[in-house]
Formats: sequence, C-alpha cells, structure tokens
Amino acid sequence: MRLPWQKKKEFFTEEEKQRLVAAIKKAEQNTSGEVRVFIESKCRFMDALDRAKEIFFKLEMDQTDERNATLIYVAVKDKQAAIFGDQGIHQKVGDQYWQSEVLKMLHRFKHEQLAEGISLAVEDLGQALQQYFPYNKDTDKNELPDEIVFGR
Repeated sequence: MRLPWQKKKEFFTEEEKQRLVAAIKKAEQNTSGEVRVFIESKCRFMDALDRAKEIFFKLEMDQTDERNATLIYVAVKDKQAAIFGDQGIHQKVGDQYWQSEVLKMLHRFKHEQLAEGISLAVEDLGQALQQYFPYNKDTDKNELPDEIVFGR
C-alpha cells in the first residue's frame, strides 16, 4: 500500500525486501503484536523519534486492540533511526529498550548492513512482543500490513 505522500526509493534489492517482509511475518507469528518498517531518504525533523511518532499515527498504528504496535523508522541518507512503540508495549519495555535497539541498528548501518540491521531489530521486537503479548490462536489477527512502507 502506498500513501499519496510516499515516493518509492530503491534502498534494498528485491531479495533484501523479501527477507525483511519475511522477518516481519516471522516476528509476528508468536505474538499479537505488530511490527512495521518505514524507510525514507531524509528525516524532515531534527529528531528521528519525532518523525517516527508522526508516521506511526499517520499509519494509524495506534488502532491495534492491545496497543502493541511498533514502528521501525529509518532515514537512510541522514543515517538516522528510531523505534516507536504504542503504549501497551512501551509500558512493558521502556525507553532504554528502544534506545538499545536503535544503537544496534546504527552499528550495522555503519558497516553498510542496512537490511541486516533492520532485520535483527525486527527479530528482537518480535521476541519482546512475544514475551508480553503472546500469540492466541483464538483471538489473534494480523491487524496491520507486513510490507515495508517507503517515504520520500
């Protein structure tokens, strides 16, 4: 799904895109939580976390039943990243967890491993979500799309 304000950039090979979507699907298999990835060239804000929050709400990620959606935001050319989690998961893991995951991603990015860094963050988010919001086969549904969202 592409929103009107989005312009697709080729930050990944087709194989990397497929690997990232597969990582999202795998992360969500054992949890009611949701993971999305948003990629753009430049961050329009000074703080990547502010931009992540803006995107989170534009994508209506705050509408999940358990308020347990997470957004990984990356501004490739600006070399910025942030992770924003809705109140349900944020209350469980806190700011330090998000900051630690961002630092791990940025470390990979420094070594030109953009897809790998995001994939590992998705995996870690999946584990945290599974711990606090385990999968329930009777009630779970995929509330948000799994594909990568590309901005400008």
